[in-house]
Amino acid sequence: MIGRLPLDEQLAALKRTLARNETLLEVLDRTAALNLPGWYLTAGCLFQTVWNVVTDTPPTEGIKDYDVFCFDDRDLSWEAEDAMIRTGAKAFAGLPAEVEIRNEARVHLWYEQKFGVPCSPYTSTEAAIDSFAATTCCLGVRLEPGGRWRVYAPHGLSDVFGLLVRPNPVLAPRAVYEAKAARWRRRWPELTVLGWPVA
Repeated sequence: MIGRLPLDEQLAALKRTLARNETLLEVLDRTAALNLPGWYLTAGCLFQTVWNVVTDTPPTEGIKDYDVFCFDDRDLSWEAEDAMIRTGAKAFAGLPAEVEIRNEARVHLWYEQKFGVPCSPYTSTEAAIDSFAATTCCLGVRLEPGGRWRVYAPHGLSDVFGLLVRPNPVLAPRAVYEAKAARWRRRWPELTVLGWPVA
């Protein structure tokens, strides 16, 4: 079982697994060329590719978009982020999937209105990844100069490869976690979903 391997072997297995998703590799390459500050490809496209491969499903199946997070706190205006999004739209044209670029330095400006709880300003892209609703989702990958993969996985990779969804009650409300987990279980019934912690 991959999740029981030494961490360096898990990282090698992650790269081999994600490399089976050709769209994901293309998004990594094109994003690297944009030179976005502190960027990572993150969220569903990563762990769902792993789930697909582990369950013998085509690597891209069920992946609705590819999320690119970056962090630029020099200009928090919507106009600056929108310019970044429009540049990305040109860069990702022709791909068989939607790619969404978001500046995580701006999240605190809209999060409470959308989710009903306040969000303190993030200090980095990594901090944003840390706040995903499930620890299993806290995963980011980017290409460094020379093509080296940088992997951010604050909770490790065992749960990702083990098809285990674990709540991360640091920001997202319980309802968000449960809705996401239910949606994932419908597509990947092999998942084990842990309940929200009760005080």
